[in-house]
Formats: sequence, C-alpha cells, structure tokens
Amino acid sequence: MSAQPWHEAHWQRLQSRLSRGALPHALLLCGPAGLGKRVFLQRFVRGLLCAHPRDGEACGQCRTCLLMDAGTHPDYMTISYGLRKDGVQRKEIVVDQIRELSARLAMASQFGGWQVVVIDPADAMNAAAANALLKTLEEPSPQTLLLLVADAPWRLPQTIRSRCQRIEFQLPPPAEAMDWLAAQGVPDPAAALQAAGGNPGLAKAWAEQGALARRQAVRKDLAALAAGRAEPMEVARRWLDAEPEQCLWFAAQAAVEEARSRAAGSAAPLGSRLDAEALADWFASANRTRDALRGPLRGDLLLLELLAGWR
Repeated sequence: MSAQPWHEAHWQRLQSRLSRGALPHALLLCGPAGLGKRVFLQRFVRGLLCAHPRDGEACGQCRTCLLMDAGTHPDYMTISYGLRKDGVQRKEIVVDQIRELSARLAMASQFGGWQVVVIDPADAMNAAAANALLKTLEEPSPQTLLLLVADAPWRLPQTIRSRCQRIEFQLPPPAEAMDWLAAQGVPDPAAALQAAGGNPGLAKAWAEQGALARRQAVRKDLAALAAGRAEPMEVARRWLDAEPEQCLWFAAQAAVEEARSRAAGSAAPLGSRLDAEALADWFASANRTRDALRGPLRGDLLLLELLAGWR
C-alpha cells in the first residue's frame, strides 16, 4: 500500500524533528486499524536507516535498503507474538522478549548509526513485559529509536504512554477519503466508506473482500430476527461461518441507525422493537461481544445471547 494523503502532516513534522536532531527516543503510533500506521512506520524507518535518503525517502539501492528488503538489517529489530516452547504462537508479548531486546540494545550499532526497534502490537505486552520496557524507555541508548504500534493504545499502561511521543492517526475528512478510494478504483466508494465507519483503509480492504454484501446480509438477518422469521441460533451459526467480528461491526452500525430513526420519529429500518435505551445497550453489547470473540469463550454462545436480545 502506498503512502496515504492523511499521513502527510505527520510525515512533515517527523522529518522536521529529524532534520533538527530532535527526534524522540520513543514513538507511539496509534489509531484505528486500516489507516496505514505500519505503512507509515516502514516508510519512515527505511528512510532513517538508508545511506542516501532523499527528503526522508529511502533510495532503495544502497546496502542498508537491500538488507531491509531481505529482512536482515542488523540494526533493525521487531518484537511481535513469539512462539511458546510447544511451537504454538503466543497471544501476548512476554517479558523474556523485552529482556532479550534490552540485551541487544546494550551492544553498539553494527553500522554505527541508528538502532531501531518496532514493538507491534505494543498493546499486546503483558504487565511484566511492559514493566521491563520502562527501564529502556527511561534510560535510552544514544541513537536508539523505539517504535510502538497500537490499535488500542488505552491498553498500554500510562507509564509507557507518557514516555512516548504520540503520533495519532485519525479518520481523514470524508471528501479526502472518497477521493482516495476513487483513485484506488474502489467501486461505490460512498457505500464502502459508510460501511467502514469513515475509515478509508478498511473501506478499501472490505470492498475487495466482498464485505458490502456481508453488511447487507447482516442487516437482512437482523430484520428477520425482529420479525420472528429467523432463529438466533441459525443466525449465530451463519455469522460464525463468515467473519463474526465483521458481522458484529455491521450489527452495531445497524443498532445506531435504528436508534437515530427512532430519535427522528421515523420507523426503524430493520423493524427492531427495542427502545432507544435498549438499542444503546445492545450496541454496547455487540462491541463487547466482538472483543470477547478474541478470547477463550465459545463464540456460538456469545452470539446466541446477543442475538436473543435483539428479538
């Protein structure tokens, strides 16, 4: 994915700080998934480590650029989900990974320049890992840059957040998002952007994945439940077989639209019998269920409880 126009202000501020020698030792890149935080990060890191950058952009030809392409640059480190001893991927970043990082940063840069560390997703660090990272943040080595990436920065301890310069990616203005989607060849960009809640990156990805049809299917299911033409269990199974988290995103959207119609004195588009307060509660429950699906609880039971409440 190429650079997005809503990155430009962040890019210019960061390049200005770099040119003044005022780059912070830790950056927290945060904001909703789909806005290209990781694209921005890679663009910046490649330019920072490049031997012959031009206006902050990597040349793509020097030794460091080729090493980055190969994933073997000795001064670039990434920390993400590791493997347990049994070979299963962890669901959190653990303290041993941070301790290993600290040991590596204690050694000098092999190329005599920046040492760059990316922790992604930083909000997946457990408490012990976050505490171990504090020492590195409090006593940074010269020319060391820590880049933390988080879709949910509120999950990070305040002690971590307060020691990082924050770069927050926010939804661009609708007109800018629409222009970008149109330039990317997304059909019906207005519908795609509405489905993605104004997030152009998600809108593009979802349009390519057929999510607009899934959004219509979710709305059809909710209307059928409200009218008594469908059973919660059959809908729950259908959503589990599709993309359950995405289905819940669209379901939460539908609850908001129902509530707005009620507030305007119009008939609810999906025929829900819930009042405004109950719709607000159901919206919150849908979002909690979406989060809970990432945990150990049975997805079918979570969805069944939620969908029964819609009826």
